[in-house]
Amino acid sequence: MQAYRASLLRFDAAGQPVFDEDGLLVVGPDAAGRQRVLDAGAHAAVAARHPGVAVMHWPGRILAPGFVDMHIHFPQTDIIGAPSEGLLPWLENYTFPAESRFAVQAHAAAVAEIFFDELLRNGVTTSLTFATSHPQSVQAFFEAAQRRRLRMITGKVLQDRHSPDGVRDQTEQSLIDTESLIRQWHSVDRLGYAITPRFAPTSTDAQLRGAGELAAKYPDTWIHSHVAENKDEVKWARELFPGARSYLDVYAGFGLMRERAVYAHCIHFDDDDRRLMRDTGTASAVSPTSNLFLGSGFFDFEGADRIGCAYGLASDVGGGTSFSPFSTMMAAYYVGREGQTKPGISIPPSQLWWRHTAGAARALGLDGVIGNLQPGCEADFLVIDPKATPLLARKTSLANNLEELLFAMIVLGDDRLIERTVISQALP
Repeated sequence: MQAYRASLLRFDAAGQPVFDEDGLLVVGPDAAGRQRVLDAGAHAAVAARHPGVAVMHWPGRILAPGFVDMHIHFPQTDIIGAPSEGLLPWLENYTFPAESRFAVQAHAAAVAEIFFDELLRNGVTTSLTFATSHPQSVQAFFEAAQRRRLRMITGKVLQDRHSPDGVRDQTEQSLIDTESLIRQWHSVDRLGYAITPRFAPTSTDAQLRGAGELAAKYPDTWIHSHVAENKDEVKWARELFPGARSYLDVYAGFGLMRERAVYAHCIHFDDDDRRLMRDTGTASAVSPTSNLFLGSGFFDFEGADRIGCAYGLASDVGGGTSFSPFSTMMAAYYVGREGQTKPGISIPPSQLWWRHTAGAARALGLDGVIGNLQPGCEADFLVIDPKATPLLARKTSLANNLEELLFAMIVLGDDRLIERTVISQALP
């Protein structure tokens, strides 16, 4: 066992923050040798329950759960910040040319290393991640994640039509490759597989049907795709699938909505779509920096909360403009204030933080596994320095309560806040 003393942030079952100014986090191995949280709380109480345990003291620091990014593209690391008129031109001019290079595994492996370096530097310890249509990209991602002992999820992209040479795959082979990769990597160490149609317009009915059959055959895998991000895309989906009630309903018709299914964006929805998400246990990955950057629209937080849809926050790099969860949370706050169909809402800072940690874990079906520092959780955590810059030091010292402290870090924070990212299987 090892104990860590500092201020301690975690969340209760209702998603409310629990904060100990002088806290103690105790971790130790489970039967499989994986480090988990054994105890957490006020130092005086927890220390009394674990006499003699070695303690590492980080005065002035905050221990917090590692962030969970619900939607990100590792092959788009090199095109972050590429200018474009909107989603579809951005895909054509930047995304597909960049992704075609991932047919070469050495290139995919090199980008994977940079990608994981950036995630960890920014405090992201788990992500649901797009690869490319090339199996080599998935192999490179999983090999790098396994070596770093990370809990990561990805899958081969399925796109057998309306895609250029270099990224378009073949229907039958794409499904054979997907099943082979599931059998090779799913649930190995801390890795998970996501069945990944790019989005409905780039898959034939046969490919979507095959993806749904695989999702039924392997029910503990994830499903990962995009929906209703851009009005032009919605119009295109309506033309391609005239029998579906809505763009989202296309996926339902192919058996691609269930628990552990995650759809990025979910902007141009009505309440029937939201009820379909809720009733099938499907979750939304809210990607505000990407939506603002590409001019796609605004996620309706009020509608999702009113209907009761699961959702969490995501960077969506490279359409998203930053690996930093602080940038994502700040953008979500802007969208909540300015981009609602009903009068804007002010999302509490602790809820923004929860949506990027324990709330995102819950939306992924990993509640109690990651994203929190309650007993039983895997011990992925951050050492945060709230005085990382002169302005942060001044502002956080003036905070009167936890919400003010968290908001100061959201507004002013970046990777400099993350003094250390600690991974469950690689504890010091």
